Amino acid sequence: MILTGPEIAQAAHDGRLTITPFAADQVNPNSYNVRLGPTLLTYTTDVIDAHRPNPTTAVEIGDQGYVLQPGELYLGHTLEDVGSDTFVPLLFGRSSVGRLGLFVEITAPIGDIGFHGQWTLMLSPIRPLKVYAGMKIGQIMFFVSTGDIDPYRGKYQAAAGPQSSRYWQDAARIRAVAS
Repeated sequence: MILTGPEIAQAAHDGRLTITPFAADQVNPNSYNVRLGPTLLTYTTDVIDAHRPNPTTAVEIGDQGYVLQPGELYLGHTLEDVGSDTFVPLLFGRSSVGRLGLFVEITAPIGDIGFHGQWTLMLSPIRPLKVYAGMKIGQIMFFVSTGDIDPYRGKYQAAAGPQSSRYWQDAARIRAVAS
C-alpha cells in the first residue's frame, strides 16, 4: 500500500516519518516533493575506480543557479532530511524536471526503513541545464511494509549534503573474504 498525501502529512505530524523541513504545499496526492540542496559534488578524475575512494570537488549553487553539463555526473542532495522507521520510501525525479532533460535518481530510488538524512541525488543532464537550490527536484512516496523490520544501520546514515560512493569499502571487504 502507498500512503496518500493526507496520510503522509499525518505521519510527518505524528512522527511515523520524518520530513524536515516540512511544508504542506509540497504534499501531492500520493507523494511529497523534495527540493534540491545547495551543494553539488563532481568526481575529479577521468576514470572513477570502484575499488578506491575517488576524489571529488564541491560546488555551491549560487543565487544565479548553476549550469549542469551533459556527460558529467553530479551528486546533489535533498534540502529535506527524510526517513522512516515504519515505511519504505521511494524517490523519483519529478516529471517536470525530466521534461527538462534531467535524469534524477534512475538507479537507486529505494530507501531503507530506518534511514534518516538528506538523500544523495544522482543528476545527469542530457543537455546544458541551469538548476537552482531549492527547486523541486523529486518526489518521495512511502509504502507500508509487512514482516519484521531490521532498520538500516549503514554507512550513509544521517547523511548531510551529497555523499560520494563508498562502494570501495564493500569491495575491500569482498576482496578480504576471498583471500
